Amino acid sequence: MKKQVLSLAVAGTIGFSSFFGGFAEAASISSLKDQQNKIEKEKSDLSSTINDADQQINSLNKQQSNVKEEMTRLDLAIGDTHKKISEKKAELEKTKAEIARLQEEIRVTKERIEKRNELLKERARNYQETGGMVSYLDVLMGSHNFSDFIDRASAVATIMQADQDILKQHEADKKSLEVNQAKVEQELANVQSIVDDLEKMNIQLNAQRAEKDQLLASLEKQEEEIHEHKMELQEEAQLLAAQSAAIQKAIALEQKRQEEAAAAAAEAAAAAAAAASAAANNNNSGSGNGGGASTPPQTTAPVSSGAFTLPANGTFTSGFEPRWGTFHYGIDIANRAANVPIWAAADGVVIQSYYSSSYGNVVFIAHSVNGQTYTTVSAHMEARTVSSGAVVKKGQQIGIMGNTGDSTGKHLHFELHRGQWNASKSNAINPVGIVPMP
Repeated sequence: MKKQVLSLAVAGTIGFSSFFGGFAEAASISSLKDQQNKIEKEKSDLSSTINDADQQINSLNKQQSNVKEEMTRLDLAIGDTHKKISEKKAELEKTKAEIARLQEEIRVTKERIEKRNELLKERARNYQETGGMVSYLDVLMGSHNFSDFIDRASAVATIMQADQDILKQHEADKKSLEVNQAKVEQELANVQSIVDDLEKMNIQLNAQRAEKDQLLASLEKQEEEIHEHKMELQEEAQLLAAQSAAIQKAIALEQKRQEEAAAAAAEAAAAAAAAASAAANNNNSGSGNGGGASTPPQTTAPVSSGAFTLPANGTFTSGFEPRWGTFHYGIDIANRAANVPIWAAADGVVIQSYYSSSYGNVVFIAHSVNGQTYTTVSAHMEARTVSSGAVVKKGQQIGIMGNTGDSTGKHLHFELHRGQWNASKSNAINPVGIVPMP
């Protein structure tokens, strides 16, 4: 995404061809001012876009804050549910212990019931054999005296009462058995139902928590993308400001050139007039020459005679071709030597010299060759030796070969665009055959 930042910035270079090689071949001061006005409008539009990005970031921050509050609520609810589950499970264990106690009581009650059943069966057999109440009368009538009768009557009453008590206790035990069994089943069902409900709630809360995690991650990703976009916009604004300053510089150079051209024209006219006058008044004339030839500036760059020259010495390692599942819109020149210089491929004006996360240390230069505007990109440099807005000559050093940005080894990544650079690189052309290569 970092590369996109340059699309509008380089678009601002329309008209740089007007001030190459004298700054007057293709554009006037008026056209340069028009270009500067256009850039100022782009800067204004960009400022509005940056404000929109700020609003989006603020909105996302608010959404994230709300999500985090909801996540805190869910975390507390999950913690509370865990606590309740633990409590209910402990209660369930107590209930199971109570169940075990009741089951033991039930077992004892069943044994008593069985014993009473046997006793009652035995009594029933005796009644059938003796005639029930008749046998009690025989007991009473067999008394020897009144006192013995009273004793026997009391004994019979006690036995009959005991039989009635056995029957009542038997019924009470049976009822207790039924009540205890129902109580055990109900308590166990109630506690287990509460535990099941709490575990279901816990699952739901954790699912909601996972959803909030995903939502927060999505919002954070959106914010990161918008922050990155905002950084690109801010960088683009800086590029546009640099373009505006460069055009202002071009306007000053053009004004100076026009003044110097007018002065030179006047001086030439005066010199011509003086020469004509001297020729008319002087019948005898002589001529002579002398002086030494000037020494051209020295350079270590192998400057070619054509419009472009070699951008760096080294080994040609990659061309303008598909590579690694994408397209390589330039050529790579590698050199393991120390302090390998990078040169301007042609005369031009530095559009921007800065550090990019993708290109690393990079220099964009606009060139005008035979009326055609070109843009060169020299990337991954260890260091840059020219600044934005600088006027450079063909073969002038602009940096040192390096391994910065999105790079896997020391090399120069060099691009050539016919016209302006753009994010889609639709103007990129193969430098081979146009720019001399190692």
